[in-house]
Amino acid sequence: MEEFVLLRCLLSLLISFAIAYRSLRKKSLDLSGAIAGFLVLSIHIAAGFSYGILILVFFFTSSKLTKFGVEKKKMVDADFKESGQRNWMQVMCNSAIATALVVSVGVMTGWQDRCLDTKDSVRITCLIGGIIGHYACCNGDTWSSEYGVLSNASPRLITSFKKVPKGTNGAVTVDGLLAAVAAGTVIGLAYYLLGLATTLCSPSLARRQLLIIPVSAIAGLFGSLIDSLLGATIQFSGYCKLRKKVVGKPGPTVKCITGTDILGNNGVNFVSILITTLLTATACSYIF
Repeated sequence: MEEFVLLRCLLSLLISFAIAYRSLRKKSLDLSGAIAGFLVLSIHIAAGFSYGILILVFFFTSSKLTKFGVEKKKMVDADFKESGQRNWMQVMCNSAIATALVVSVGVMTGWQDRCLDTKDSVRITCLIGGIIGHYACCNGDTWSSEYGVLSNASPRLITSFKKVPKGTNGAVTVDGLLAAVAAGTVIGLAYYLLGLATTLCSPSLARRQLLIIPVSAIAGLFGSLIDSLLGATIQFSGYCKLRKKVVGKPGPTVKCITGTDILGNNGVNFVSILITTLLTATACSYIF
């Protein structure tokens, strides 16, 4: 068993280096983001393949969606980067909490994959549930934002349902919310399928693991809604008369649409992830 863990650690370094290098060349990450991504991904895979797949699914799907519909997004978002390049701060905001949970699970399990089973350990089940909820939230928010801005429907502010310009923080569309559910479902499905291959569970327990798919789908939607609620209240959105676009900072030529300038996008993401992680962990303690 120790040899298997050692082999997985070696594989984690090789896989993480290859992906970080590729992402740097493809400009999905800048140098700081590639270094941070290498460290975070190495820890996830070393702790368990089922944790590594979660961050990989989130990273690759969100990177692809960021580069989809570039021309339309540039017309809407004043701060849009065509490459979708992420730095170390963005990487850590989307992975720091999960990384801490992954390390905790790894230490408690001896770096072995485990099933969601409160009869075995309530604490480990909560931690694993939190990791899944974390990436369901990340994926749900990203899919919702990236796909929602391309929707032909007019977005509505989550707090008042008033129609607002595309790109406004806290605005939602039906298409965007459905994308969040799909994103969470993909995370839950990835965890379940890889878990079947890497974790020894009894037949009845293996069937029960299927419940993580709807749980993850709900977490994806809930995380997106929390992010939108925070975005509409404690994150600034305004319309710049000169640039003719929605911007995220106040200014002399900017008319406020909603929110106050308390947290930026990274801060809002971190808080919504934290809330969703805690609630998903709690839900898993009752469901499994």
